[in-house]
Parts: sequence; structure tokens; C-alpha cells
Amino acid sequence: MSNELEAFLEYISVTRALSKKTVEAYRSDLLQIEEATCASLIKLNQDSVLSVLAKYKNKRTLNRKLSTLNAFFDFCYKSQFKDEQIKYRFAKIPKLLPKFLSYKDIQNALKYIDRSSWLGLRDYALILFLFASGTRISECLALRGEDIEEGWLHIRHAKGEKERVVPVAKVAVDAIRVYMEKRESDSEYIWCNYKGDSLSRISAYKITKKYLQVSPHVIRHSYATSLIRGGADLRVVQELLGHVSLMTTQIYTHVQKQDLKETVEVCHPLA
Repeated sequence: MSNELEAFLEYISVTRALSKKTVEAYRSDLLQIEEATCASLIKLNQDSVLSVLAKYKNKRTLNRKLSTLNAFFDFCYKSQFKDEQIKYRFAKIPKLLPKFLSYKDIQNALKYIDRSSWLGLRDYALILFLFASGTRISECLALRGEDIEEGWLHIRHAKGEKERVVPVAKVAVDAIRVYMEKRESDSEYIWCNYKGDSLSRISAYKITKKYLQVSPHVIRHSYATSLIRGGADLRVVQELLGHVSLMTTQIYTHVQKQDLKETVEVCHPLA
């Protein structure tokens, strides 16, 4: 590992105080390039770097690595390790509307959950809660009983280690209460598996896949989409989802555009 890379990793872990997972992701991406070229990053020209990255056909993965490189070279320029500022252009990714489910789709799925056992009550409460809160699955699984109070959800383990508070529909809170009264576990975490241990991401995925044929993240998209269609302000949705940048939330504006287009096609005589 080059001295400049070590300095950069120290900077993002100590000065910027990024999470351990984020620092490790930066380290892995940058060290991978150094090892592939057998040279320190700061001495590489752009052609050498791009030749290493050419194997990544997934443009989102490629852009993540380019973003990491830009952060590294920006640090090197500001630290006067390099005289010129290098910035890689990102690959163009077509803007696709995120997959989502309607409220009716979720309602229909909830009808088929057998709530005669505590595990069925858990599945019902989990799906309802994900749709009512829009939480990331990692945030959801980290919740404890005290994190929900008087219809408000306190997310203490949010992405980027930033806390936020969001309202949750009473029907979802009631479903969690019924489930927790019946569950066979004394775990501090709300969501448990059949052994009484904390529910894993894989198990949560299997639950949503079983009833809705989608991942938990699609339910998060469904939450955001329902808010936008209901007329919610984009910045409010940004706050509820915990997005750092409004640019991330703006993908949901395509929902509004699609709704407008469909309205015109149905209602306008020239459509």
C-alpha cells in the first residue's frame, strides 16, 4: 500500500470520521487498483487506471469505483501530493423508475398471511411496518422496543450513522404490539427468528419474497412512491427516507411525470 493511500485512509477514518464499512470499501477499491498495476495510484496515468476498471460491465459498480478514485485524487491535490487535480467522468446510467408495489398489492398479500402463530404475526407486522415507515432493512432489523414511542420511530442506526425520527401509522404499531405480545422470545430486538434470535437480512428477504415476490428494498420504494403520488413535498420525502442528497430522492419525480402522462392520455381529447 502506497503512503498516499495510507494517508487518505487515515483522513477519511479520523478527520471525516466515516464508518468502518465505508473506510473498508474505499480501501478495497483503491488497493485493488494498486495491486493490479503494481504501482502506487498517484503515479498512474488515466489510461492505466481505466484499463483496470474496464472489466466492470455494471455501470453502477464502475461509477462507485470512479467516485472512490475522485475522492482519493481530490485529497491528494488538496494535500499537495499532486500538482494537478484529476477527476474521472462517470459512466452514463439510464434513469429507470424504481420497481414498486401499490397499496392494493400489499393489502392483497397481507390477507394471505396466516396469523394464527406468532411467526405469522411477525411476517404480517414486518411487511406492514416496512411499508408504513420506509426504513432500510438494516435500520428495521436493528430496532428495539424503545425505538417506537407514541407513533414515532427513532432510527438510531441509520445509514451514515445519522439518526432520524419518522412517524409510523397506528395500524403498523398495533400489528407490532400484537406480535410482540405473542412472540416466544425475550430478545431486545423487535424482529426475531423462530429460535428467538435476531432476524437476519436473509430471513427478512425470504419473508417479503414469500408474500410479495420482491425484496424489502422494493417496499421502501413503494413507501416513497405512495408519498409522492399522494402529493408529498420532495424534501419531506428526502427527510423521511434519510437521503443525504436530494438528487437521490429525485428519482421518484418520474412517478409524478408518469402520472401526468397517463392522466393526459386518458382525459385529453387529442391524446
